Amino acid sequence: MSTTTEFDFPTGVVEPEYDLWADEVDIDPTRIFANLSEADAQWRQRARDFVVSEVKPVAHDLWERAEYPLELVRSMGSAGLLRDGLNFGEHPEMSMLAAGLVNMEMARGDGSAATILGVQAGLALRSVLMCGSEEQIARYAEPMSAGTLPGAFALTEPTHGSDSVSLETRAHRVAGGYVLNGEKKWIGNGSVGGLTVVWARDDEGQVRGFLVEQDSPGYQATTISNKLSLRAIWQAHIRLENVFVPDSQVMPGARSFKDTSKVLFATRLGVAWAAVGHATACYESAVLYAKARTQFGRPLAASQIIQERLARMQSELATIQLLVMQCGQLEAAGDLTGAQASLAKFTATRTARTIAANARDLLGGNGILTNNRVARHFADLEAIHTYEGTETVQALLIGRSITGISAFA
Repeated sequence: MSTTTEFDFPTGVVEPEYDLWADEVDIDPTRIFANLSEADAQWRQRARDFVVSEVKPVAHDLWERAEYPLELVRSMGSAGLLRDGLNFGEHPEMSMLAAGLVNMEMARGDGSAATILGVQAGLALRSVLMCGSEEQIARYAEPMSAGTLPGAFALTEPTHGSDSVSLETRAHRVAGGYVLNGEKKWIGNGSVGGLTVVWARDDEGQVRGFLVEQDSPGYQATTISNKLSLRAIWQAHIRLENVFVPDSQVMPGARSFKDTSKVLFATRLGVAWAAVGHATACYESAVLYAKARTQFGRPLAASQIIQERLARMQSELATIQLLVMQCGQLEAAGDLTGAQASLAKFTATRTARTIAANARDLLGGNGILTNNRVARHFADLEAIHTYEGTETVQALLIGRSITGISAFA
C-alpha cells in the first residue's frame, strides 16, 4: 500500500517571473523620436541593440559585485559607441543629437555603462581632442575611442566638489615639465590603469591640463568602496605626490579654467539625456509589472490608482523627452546656452528621480530587489543627480540667467 499522499500546491504560492526588459511598452507618447534623421535613428538603434545583447546579460551581476567591466568597455569601443558626438579620424559621422540618443539608450540599460561612456568619451577623450596637441591626439584618441585605453577626468577634489574653480592641486614648473602635488576624488576610471586628465594650478595660478599615465611614479589611486550608486564604474581617490609630467604631456589648449568649463559644458546635456534613459527604464518596468502582477484577483493595471500613477509617470517622461530634444536641436545648431543646458540637467534629473520613486513604490516589495531593474536605476539616479553640477549649482546658474545677478557665495 502506498504511503505517498498527493498534495495540491496552493495557487499563488509560486510567484511568476517578471520580464521588466520587454520591448512592448510605448515609451514615446508624443512621437518626439519619430522624425529623427535616418543617421540619428541608426545610432540610437545601434546603442539599443548593444544594450540588449551586451549589457542586459551582465548588468545585474556587475552591479552586485561592483566589478569594473573592462571587456564591456572594449565592446562599446568596437561598436563605435565611445564617441559622444566627437568626430575625428576615419570614424563615421555622429551628430551631437545622436550622442544624446546613445547616452539615453545606454542609461536605459545600465547607469554604470552610461557613466563609463560619459567619462571615457564625454570628458577624457573630449579633453584630449579639444585641448591636446596634434601629437597627443594622435597618440591617445584612437585607443580611448576603442576602449583599450581607459580615460579619466580629474577635476574634483576632496574639499572642492561643486566649488571646482577653487581647486588646490599644484603644478610647479621644473626643467622639462611640471611636478604635480595634490588630491582628487570621485574620479571615474581613475584607478583602472589608463590615462588621467589632471587639472591643476600652475605657479601663476592659472588652471592647466596635464595628461598623466596612471603608472607614473607618485600617482596613487584608491578605488572608492561602499558605493550605493553606479557600482560597476570605479571612482578613485587620487593622491599626487611629486608626479613629474614632461612638457610633451601638457595640453597646450588647456590654459585656464575657461578651457575646463568648455569641456564640462559640452557634457552637461549628456547627463540630462542619461536621466531620460533612467526614467524610461523605470516607466516601462512599472507598466510591465502593473500588467503582469495580480492582486485582489485582478492585474494591478486594472486599478484606478495605478492607472493614475502610470499616466503621471508618462506625462513626466514626455516632458523631459521634449525638453532634451529641444535642447539637443539647439546644441546641434550651435545655439545652446549654459543656462539652457543647466535647465535641462536640473529638470531631467529631478523629474527622473520622481518617476523612479513612483516606479519603486508601484513594485511594492519587489521594487527594492536589484534584479528587478527599477532598484538599480533608482539608486543610480542619485549619482547623476549630483555629478557634473548638483541641483543647487544648476539652480544658481539658471537663477543668474533669470535675474542677471550671481548668487554664488
